[in-house]
Amino acid sequence: MPSILKSSLENASFSIIFQIFCRCITFVLNAFVVRHVGLAVLGVITVRLLLLESTILFLSRELFVKACLTNTAEHNWAQVVNLLWLTVPTCVVMSFLCGYGWLFVLSTTEALPPYYTFAVWAVGLSCIIELSSLVVQLVASAFLFVRLKIILDTIMIVIRTMTFVPLILYYPENALLAFGIAQLVAAVFYTTSHYVYFHHHIKNLNKCSQKRRMSLKDSSDEYVIREFPFRAIKDFLPGQLENNDSYFDSKLIDLTWSFFWQGILKQVLTDGERYIMTIMPVLTFTEQGVYDIVNNMGSLAARFIFRPIEDSGYFYFTQMVKRDETIPDQNPAKVQESVNVLTRLCSVVTCIGLVVLVFGQSYSSLLLWLYGGSKLTLPLPVLLLRAHCLAVLLLGINGVTECYSNATADSATISKSNLIMIYQSIAFLGASYLFVIWFGPVGFIFGNCVNMSLRIIHSAKFINKRYQDTVYRPLRGLVPKPIFSTCLLVAAFVTNLSHTYLFPAAKAWHLVIGIVMFIIVLGSWIYENHWIYELINLATSKLYDWYERRQTKQKKSD
Repeated sequence: MPSILKSSLENASFSIIFQIFCRCITFVLNAFVVRHVGLAVLGVITVRLLLLESTILFLSRELFVKACLTNTAEHNWAQVVNLLWLTVPTCVVMSFLCGYGWLFVLSTTEALPPYYTFAVWAVGLSCIIELSSLVVQLVASAFLFVRLKIILDTIMIVIRTMTFVPLILYYPENALLAFGIAQLVAAVFYTTSHYVYFHHHIKNLNKCSQKRRMSLKDSSDEYVIREFPFRAIKDFLPGQLENNDSYFDSKLIDLTWSFFWQGILKQVLTDGERYIMTIMPVLTFTEQGVYDIVNNMGSLAARFIFRPIEDSGYFYFTQMVKRDETIPDQNPAKVQESVNVLTRLCSVVTCIGLVVLVFGQSYSSLLLWLYGGSKLTLPLPVLLLRAHCLAVLLLGINGVTECYSNATADSATISKSNLIMIYQSIAFLGASYLFVIWFGPVGFIFGNCVNMSLRIIHSAKFINKRYQDTVYRPLRGLVPKPIFSTCLLVAAFVTNLSHTYLFPAAKAWHLVIGIVMFIIVLGSWIYENHWIYELINLATSKLYDWYERRQTKQKKSD
């Protein structure tokens, strides 16, 4: 298996595990906050403050990372380091602008909790601290340090939680103070740990002259072996690596700039409902807290599975498909493999989304009851979660199609798509605002569905145009197969009957029926997708090899 594909799959696997761990902590933490300080404070933290963090990091980091992850095997790392350090002053500017806006421009009809000002500036400072290690983070991704990111991210979540929880227990009235301190402590750890790790790694490299695999050659499936270009920790600073070219790579600058406006628009499209809640207070802080709880539950599949698949898929496609060449002019083996991967990814996310949509209609009430008791089984939370199930389907499809489009489009295409994204942003914000007025909080979800649909159409047009002169049709993976579709329809009918007659009187039997129907649906999907057997056989062989090696080591030790 090629290194890039193997690393992408490994990264996706570890990312899914990390996302599950992270969301479990978040779920428990949200319940903890609700019980100790109330839904209003939860609404301020999860909507206002986390939106501030997301905005600063997206505008300061995303465009640089996307550009610099493209074709890493051909990078002049001195130029990449110089470019990435521009994110720090960019983040400083964004932190001041956004912080000022969050404090003095945004209006609110309610009194803000104590230490809100401190929390805002703490978020900005934590973003600056985190981006001071962005060079090291990108080097870790480019040189396939797959486990490092997952381990450090996990430890950072634990440290943030262990800092936040005791402060809440002792000073529940100062929840935002605790939040700000936890953000700063986690950011300092995250940045420091990256530099400490690579300090030791470089020290070992200098002793052993080890090498790491970078990427595939353009003309074959053999690996390009390049020495790790950093010989001291100071090489991660700008202007330290040997550089015979210009200070910045003009192509990377053009690519970065082409991502700029698209990045702004994508951020609006991604967090549009939270921007509406923050800028135009259509919901109270308490309602925002309830919406966020249900929103997190409704996006479990997106956060656990879709986002890691999208991130790993983006890295994979950037290495396998060239932006500036047509498909017929590229390496046929790489094209064939990338088409197979894209087709299967489309199939996987579509089937997952359909399962969530079907079972979500009958089991939203049960899930909410298990999480929050009878308080969350009221009509509004149930309606919100059921509507989220449709959004999950569209979100999964959009994630895969858009990650391929962003990974393989050239600068001109990306720039042209900015105008289309402006129209999408306007349509999304307008639809969300109108739907909220007409339908209440569930209107945010309907607006997001409009947003996802428009983005899917745009990405699908790009992919079809990309392959129009070939025999490949990767988007056929979006069409579910007949046996799977039939089983889904039967499951929808049976589970709806179960919900009508068994919930809430016989919750256990309702759950058992759902499990049985899910097993049937899962079996039909595996039966119709023969490539699943290859993955199962591969996993089994890896497990067997690991067991054999372990047994051999035990025999030698004995």
